[in-house]
Amino acid sequence: MLKGKTVVLGVTGSIAAYKIANLASMLVKLHADVQVIMTQNATNFIHPITFETLTGNKCLVDTFDRNFQYNVEHVALAKRADVVMIAPATANVIAKMTYGLADDMLTTTVLACKCKKIVAPAMNTQMYQNPIVQKNMNMLIEMGFEVIQPAVGMLACGDIGEGKLPTEQELLEYILKEIACQKDMTGVNVLVTAGPTREAIDPVRYITNHSTGKMGYAIARACMLRGANVTLVSGQTDITPPPFVEVVSVVSAKDMFEAVTSRADQQDIIIKAAAVADYRPAVVSDEKVKKADGELSIGLERTDDILKYLGEHKKEGQFLCGFSMETQNMLENSRAKLEKKNLDMIAANNLKQNGAGFGTDTNIITIITKDAELQLEKMSKEEVAHRILDEIQAKRK
Repeated sequence: MLKGKTVVLGVTGSIAAYKIANLASMLVKLHADVQVIMTQNATNFIHPITFETLTGNKCLVDTFDRNFQYNVEHVALAKRADVVMIAPATANVIAKMTYGLADDMLTTTVLACKCKKIVAPAMNTQMYQNPIVQKNMNMLIEMGFEVIQPAVGMLACGDIGEGKLPTEQELLEYILKEIACQKDMTGVNVLVTAGPTREAIDPVRYITNHSTGKMGYAIARACMLRGANVTLVSGQTDITPPPFVEVVSVVSAKDMFEAVTSRADQQDIIIKAAAVADYRPAVVSDEKVKKADGELSIGLERTDDILKYLGEHKKEGQFLCGFSMETQNMLENSRAKLEKKNLDMIAANNLKQNGAGFGTDTNIITIITKDAELQLEKMSKEEVAHRILDEIQAKRK
């Protein structure tokens, strides 16, 4: 994912420095070129050899170290960097960066970098809340730095409060957001639906389907990585929502219908990947539920057709993409749905194919538009998501 990308990690003198070894390893596994710069104080908490072993690159500490591979190291590295993350960032180094002090290899390199710079503060709660530190961080934000909100928890000093370095996975997500994909969807508003809906029969039972939400979540994440402003309307799933996405949680098809239609006018692209339950109980009150031969008997009625409504009320320039899951006549049924519901694209798959449909990490789809069909081979749902977005972007141009 990060092949050809250079990530500079700046490590400062905080006990949380040990976490960055794992972050460096995670980045290497994604094929990034990871360059670590440490302050002298940071070497009291973790040894440079740790980073050199993990990254395969010399860990830089001394500005005047002559044993390096570039001629003017801080300038050469600054030119190569695609993103710089300073984590953990102490109050001292934050102050230096704020006022342009460059008295070591880390601050000198940061000052020379033109790429995005991300700062992850980590310090005692009282230090973090100090008005001077808060002012310095606000000034960094004004100058184009991105400052990550620290976590709340028990700190190394025993205090409980904000100032804890976020998890390595959270730090990684900030880096991926910045450099994992080209930002061809910057400024585009996208709404994605995902997951199943539940239609209550009574306080105990409900009607639903086997959707896990994996495909919709993969699409939402792909949109975010490509720079879009993403709203994810999700039924109940066991998946952690993608970061940097507005999540609207719903339960029933009616909930989803209202959540989608109330936001539809603000969207440039709407992708309905949710598997909405087609029916709901027509009668749900206990006194009206009938029993026949000891078995529960209820009437059913159709749930609201979200795609049909969106197609009928599509604003100019808006792009609608639906999903079709079929067990037979996949292309014919999907194309009929495309035309009937006034969609721009439909992603169709056959639930009888191995590796496609619900609960899998892969999918096999055919992308159908009014004038073309594109059959994709089996691939991960993340790859499918990006292929769908590629086609949408090509059609929108």
